[in-house]
Amino acid sequence: MADRILGLLILALTICYGWTAGSYQASFGDPLGPAAFPQMLAVPTALLSLFLVLRPDPDPAWATGVPAMRQIATVGVLIAYAFLLEELGFVLATALGGSVMGRLLGAGWPNSAISGAAMAVGLFVVFDTMLGLPLPLYPRFMS
Repeated sequence: MADRILGLLILALTICYGWTAGSYQASFGDPLGPAAFPQMLAVPTALLSLFLVLRPDPDPAWATGVPAMRQIATVGVLIAYAFLLEELGFVLATALGGSVMGRLLGAGWPNSAISGAAMAVGLFVVFDTMLGLPLPLYPRFMS
């Protein structure tokens, strides 16, 4: 029953997400428009949520203890990342978020920090330089 409820919740959020994306407007010249990517994400998400509704796990096991705390911490990191992105700039916020996520997944701090920094720089190059999407490079107080 929990899978069906979660599937219906994800489906409702996905429909709202896809519908809202249709009204996105951007000042840069994207030939498909800013709604294309969110709407493309909405389609497989809706299909997978329907899979949860129609074919739920017959014996679901909920995480408890440390795994449950890691899942809650992961959601917290993602929410903090969204709030800190403009304040810290893309590179710093992504490096911190990636490092903490790596640590939550079981990597040591040195490996998490290296991979978080590499991911932040790599993603900045891809999105800002190659795709031309404007991202805040520096923290807000430095701009």
